[in-house]
Amino acid sequence: MTYNISSKTAPKMPYLGKGTECIKILLSQVSKDMHAPLVPMLFPVLAAHVSGTEFQYPDLTWKELCGMMANLVADSGCNKGQFSNLVEAICRDFRAHDEAELKKLVEWQKQVKTKSANKEKPVRPDVAFWFPPSDVTNPAFILNSMACENLGGRTQYLNLPEVEMADRMCGGHAQVSHMLRNIYDRQRAGALRATADGVTGNPVLRANITISSTPFATRRFYRNDLFTGTFGRMVFSYKARTSRDGRIPRQGTYGDEFLARLDSYLRRLGECRGRFVVRPLNRLADRLAEDMAQMADLADDDVLWDVSKRAVLSAWKAGCVMWLLNAQEWTPSMGELVEWLVYHDIWSKMQVFADLLGKDADTMSEAQRRGPKNMLDDLPDTFNLAQLEALRVELGKDREGANSQLRKWVFRKFVTYSCQTGLYSKTDEYLKGNPVKD
Repeated sequence: MTYNISSKTAPKMPYLGKGTECIKILLSQVSKDMHAPLVPMLFPVLAAHVSGTEFQYPDLTWKELCGMMANLVADSGCNKGQFSNLVEAICRDFRAHDEAELKKLVEWQKQVKTKSANKEKPVRPDVAFWFPPSDVTNPAFILNSMACENLGGRTQYLNLPEVEMADRMCGGHAQVSHMLRNIYDRQRAGALRATADGVTGNPVLRANITISSTPFATRRFYRNDLFTGTFGRMVFSYKARTSRDGRIPRQGTYGDEFLARLDSYLRRLGECRGRFVVRPLNRLADRLAEDMAQMADLADDDVLWDVSKRAVLSAWKAGCVMWLLNAQEWTPSMGELVEWLVYHDIWSKMQVFADLLGKDADTMSEAQRRGPKNMLDDLPDTFNLAQLEALRVELGKDREGANSQLRKWVFRKFVTYSCQTGLYSKTDEYLKGNPVKD
């Protein structure tokens, strides 16, 4: 494992080098304690500026940069509000567009009211909001999705300051899981919807969403959707409670120079059209998928394996955004940040939900509550079957799975087996592997 996702300390964000200048510019406006927690939140906002562009994933399918969703999780008073300030700076052009659209809608409503009942009413104009209000209702969201599709497949962006607002957007909590999965997978709404104008439609849901919430609200909101696929589709960024240092964090001023530099990058996103294959990014995604499989085998954790698949896809989309921001060039620093995004997402999920992901959450050991653990690291360099069985029992796993786990370790060349002694030994390849980063 490149990063230790079992640690209570968040994986350390890599140095933002060449190719990540836009991210550094954005972070210059927030307090240092919020740098790492806010980086995963930036990509859904930035990607909402990209329309009419597709990228080829390593599985040879073509992906748009919509359906990106991220949830910032931190205690009340932990500076989550700084993210909304960044959003407003990034989406200034969205606000200007939506103000013009709102004027068109208000003018139409005035004309409707001035017409008598027997007069022909004016046709409702095509109005598409790029940055709808956070309290948008489900009918309004579907209607806006129809308008965005009719006007060229534009992605709408929603920033929800409270996770419960997703209920209103999705039409109730029972519909949240289905709706968010459709948004992530760029599916249609799922049924014909009637609007106030008698219009029906089943639009493709092109939307990017960011959410802010406390750990308590987050656990309560997602606890019934941890195994439906919704949980894995949402990127989580968790900020643990810090010490009481008594210092008020400093934010930026969002001056004209900052906004001008930011706009130069946003234009690269808005002007991009076509289909692209970013080969260095795809090679990285393939390697990360293999790393995730190895990590799941070391922990013997199917939930970790399931979650990691979409963590890689979400980070890959972030890599596509960085590639566009960097004038369609790839750099090693961008790759390091993509890799960190995968591990930070998984670490955040385990920090917030580890005890809820086990079948016997009420009886889980403290070790399990910290998330998946590399069991091979807890064994001596030479060990036998009984030692692994004892470790599995200690971690709350069944004893019978030890043989299957050892076969996977031998296949991956983590260990070798001696028929003469009946002992397993860690290989030099495993012992000399890359050290785990904090």
